[in-house]
Amino acid sequence: MDINIIDKTISLNGIDLLNLSGVNEENLNVIKDSFDSTIVLRGENIFLKGEAEEIKVIEKIFNELIFLQKRQGEITKKDVKLVLDLVDSNDDRSKSIKQKFGFTPNEINDVILSRKNDFIKPRTKNQSEYFRLVKDNDIVFAIGPAGTGKTYLAVAFAVAALKDKEISKIVLTRPAVEAGESLGFLPGDLSEKIDPYLRPLYDALEDMLPKEKLESYIEKNIIEVIPLAYMRGRTLNNAFVILDEAQNSTTLQMKMFLTRLGPNSKSIITGDVTQIDLPKRDQSGLVQIQQILQNIDDISFLYFEKSDVVRHKLVKDIIDAYEKFQGQ
Repeated sequence: MDINIIDKTISLNGIDLLNLSGVNEENLNVIKDSFDSTIVLRGENIFLKGEAEEIKVIEKIFNELIFLQKRQGEITKKDVKLVLDLVDSNDDRSKSIKQKFGFTPNEINDVILSRKNDFIKPRTKNQSEYFRLVKDNDIVFAIGPAGTGKTYLAVAFAVAALKDKEISKIVLTRPAVEAGESLGFLPGDLSEKIDPYLRPLYDALEDMLPKEKLESYIEKNIIEVIPLAYMRGRTLNNAFVILDEAQNSTTLQMKMFLTRLGPNSKSIITGDVTQIDLPKRDQSGLVQIQQILQNIDDISFLYFEKSDVVRHKLVKDIIDAYEKFQGQ
């Protein structure tokens, strides 16, 4: 079969060439590594040579990046990777970012994580604030009712950081505290008994990573999903660490978890103080920590509300009904 090889020149007149190509051409190299075609920056032009269909995709990528730079004033390596993910789609490579995903390139910074055919981005005002706080702080507490995206977005932040090589490891943990059931009566060995507590974290990961990639990360301990008790004695460097269901951690467990953080690490702690399964509410580390860590730089608290619920529309009504019943 004949392969149609073509040459194409893209003018970069009036473009910030250093920003577009990146320091030591790191942005350009990200694009080069994704294709077989020849891509050369010379003067104020990009010279392309390769198979016609692939050249069309590369041209579209550069056009999107040029437009993005003009709108934002600059682009980053993360922008380049995201545009690659969004434009290089097998279903229709001729569509623009706006046509395919419903937002323009200048809104690209709202995207937390891109997947094969869609993306994850904030859907409420508090979720947008969540995104901002995680970018600006090393430790963020996300507190609020079920269904507000606290855990799901936390996992998305961590996966995005791993994908962008900002960190080298993800650790997801939960306290194994019974919610109306006894752990001892569950079937199987210790690992099988603990797994139901960790399943929501696996569900989020499976929604964001291809199965083979996730299995590889877990096998290599790049991603760990473990009970909170297994965190004792560790120091986690260059990691993204998430404590979920933190309302069921004790005061001592919360202190133990927070002191695991090493250099170049970030942490998100999520929980709902209305769903404490500990014997006494005042034993909850999440309740107490709100007073202990107030006004400390690089630590922020975000409080979600019922209006942030993004699950089934009935979830808000269920939360309202319970609040009314308990207030009687």
